[in-house]
Amino acid sequence: MNAQKPTVVLVHGAFADSSSWNGVVDKLQSHGYPVVAASNPLRGLTGDSEYVRQLLVSIAGPVVLVGHSYGGSVISNAAKGLDHVRALVFVAAFLPEQGESAADLSGKFPGSTLGEALHPVPLTLPDGSQVADLYIEKSKFHQQFAADVHAETAAIMAATQRPVVDAALAEGASAPAWRDIPSWVLIASEDRNIPASVQAFMAERAEATVVEVAASHAVSVSRPGEVARLINEAAQATG
Repeated sequence: MNAQKPTVVLVHGAFADSSSWNGVVDKLQSHGYPVVAASNPLRGLTGDSEYVRQLLVSIAGPVVLVGHSYGGSVISNAAKGLDHVRALVFVAAFLPEQGESAADLSGKFPGSTLGEALHPVPLTLPDGSQVADLYIEKSKFHQQFAADVHAETAAIMAATQRPVVDAALAEGASAPAWRDIPSWVLIASEDRNIPASVQAFMAERAEATVVEVAASHAVSVSRPGEVARLINEAAQATG
């Protein structure tokens, strides 16, 4: 492996923020990796992807790009054509084909209970258009999103969750970077947002290297060591 370790860029998904990566960041930094936990706007797939893409362009040297949940759709869009992105790591995440949305994929196989846990908040945009910010109801957040996280931590996560605009989950992806960049997938087998069967389908389609972990959707919080281990594997394989 080259002396220079790649920069690991972490992209959170819906109903989370950059602090959801804290445990992973700690482990990666302890092994000498430069790390950036990006703040995903959650305002629309095209705009979110361009935001992350511009961040990637600003980073000198190789990058391992990691996405959780909806962040998987974002990194697959954002990394297309960027030669310094050496590996993609999808953590309980979407790997959409061109034209597919997160909403399409989450319902491809049965098992997701996210829809019944959502609380939409109407929002008027500056141009006058009407959308909805989606939150997970606080009373359902622990079981839905983070069942294997301590209740006290899950309560803080519920209070600080960042909403996603409904249109972002319905927006189709562009040509996927996972077709050109080696990919690793962590399947969370107890996920209630993206069923494990959906994660496995996408991973097989992408011909990704796969590891399965008995964890909730919030696997980066409950099992940071497993997540960091897979990122390290991707970095070493492509360094």
